[in-house]
Amino acid sequence: MPIPPFKKKPSGPKGLSLALQGGGAHGAFEWGVLDRLLEEDDLEIRAVTAASAGAMNAVCLAQGLIDDGRAGARARLESFWRNVNRAGGRNVFGDTSIWTNAFGGGVDWLKNTPGWRMAETLALSLSPYEYNPFNLNPLHDVLEGEVTFSRIRGASPIKLYISATQIRTSKSKVFRETELTSHHIMASACLPQLFQAVEIDGEPYWDGGFLANPPLWPLFYDDTPDDILIVTLNPFVREETPKSPGEIMDRLNEITFNASLASELRAIGFVQKLLDEGLLKDTARGRYRRMLVHAITADKPLADLSMSTKFNTEWSFLTDLKDRGRAAAQAWLDDCGDCVGVKSSVDLKVGFP
Repeated sequence: MPIPPFKKKPSGPKGLSLALQGGGAHGAFEWGVLDRLLEEDDLEIRAVTAASAGAMNAVCLAQGLIDDGRAGARARLESFWRNVNRAGGRNVFGDTSIWTNAFGGGVDWLKNTPGWRMAETLALSLSPYEYNPFNLNPLHDVLEGEVTFSRIRGASPIKLYISATQIRTSKSKVFRETELTSHHIMASACLPQLFQAVEIDGEPYWDGGFLANPPLWPLFYDDTPDDILIVTLNPFVREETPKSPGEIMDRLNEITFNASLASELRAIGFVQKLLDEGLLKDTARGRYRRMLVHAITADKPLADLSMSTKFNTEWSFLTDLKDRGRAAAQAWLDDCGDCVGVKSSVDLKVGFP
């Protein structure tokens, strides 16, 4: 029997697309993941699809790579999060509660009192057009100081896909690296209860996480790596049933911001099943494409954190999140790193975690 021809392994680092969820200050967890991945010479990030805080990490990553390669990217991400810490405390991600600030983040017993709940209800009854008529947002200044968007548009070494939600049409809009400005990133991170809508070319936008957190479909139709590493910031699984009003609202928000990703993963799983059964033809860069899916989820690393901590920009907290991200990335590299370029490490029939 003739010996089949030897198939040479491709040389160079293995390409990887990243999918980064949004989640306010919890985006520092993604900072840690990126920081660890950038140390791996045999992996190369070639595309990032992202929403909200994930979008901020994405443009800082691209800026740093332009500046000084991997070392530049790690330095730029640290500089961004350091300046988030310096830019105005908890309000930088939109915490409008003077009660939270007054009590240093709120103590648990106080949050469950009728007075606290009444204060929360009052705060939610106000519009950002009322309590912030000048639309001040320190995060915009942080981005402008860290990222030269003209360089991103002209020389980004990675492909970027940034999602925002069109308010008038209820459609998800994905912006590419060739058109990005700081306003596109702010649109992607615009929570409507906290910030005024961001207008781009006359179209108002809200947070991209409502309809695509993050968008996966652009990776199927572009020349991107077959491997997608999804990094989530909202736990899919919580063991305890929420009972207090705050806990119920927190869990509802997590489910809401995971809904679009869960839907896309189900669609990917269905297409993969049809490909496996020979009912569809794998057309590589065409309509149907076999993708290898991997994930670093928030289910265990961030399980002890409530939604309110998404507004916490204390440096010790941000660096703790970074450390958690690095540890989660290391665990993924140990358990699944060899799967890149070979097979999915997530069973889409089972899902996360």
